[in-house]
Amino acid sequence: MSLVRETMFGPLCSVAPCFVPFQLFRVEIRNGGRLEQHIFGLDAVLGSLDLYRFEQLPGEDEVVRVKTRNHVPVTLVEKNGKDLVLEKVRRFLFSTGFFRIRDLHLSAEAVPGELYVPYWVGFRGRGTTTRLFVMDAVRRRMEGAKVKQLLQSWLTSPQ
Repeated sequence: MSLVRETMFGPLCSVAPCFVPFQLFRVEIRNGGRLEQHIFGLDAVLGSLDLYRFEQLPGEDEVVRVKTRNHVPVTLVEKNGKDLVLEKVRRFLFSTGFFRIRDLHLSAEAVPGELYVPYWVGFRGRGTTTRLFVMDAVRRRMEGAKVKQLLQSWLTSPQ
């Protein structure tokens, strides 16, 4: 697979860590008589990435503090974030079964601060042509177009 990737996209030129801010929200879902509470993370840049789901709020022993310039700045306003997270949860619930929804009520409360999720950004190419590849450093899986676009826009924007 490595030989195919190198033939198609060129050799791996460099890899760098990059951090994307996520705003955490406590979301309460009332569906019929059932009450569920979840913790979701919404990217605090555009709100365009898929939600991160947490079993519980990360504790101090689960978070690593890093000082770096390789982080995307927060640009999403908390009010917009709350609306976006509720819309994304609503869409997810409807996609799992429209007929299971009974008297649905959603509420979200922002958790103060941001959590920066690490990604590995790889650059492949030859000459002046470079391609960007992104891996989620927590889940250890390759990311798709949404994350690549977000990071590419940040990397190529005038600082």
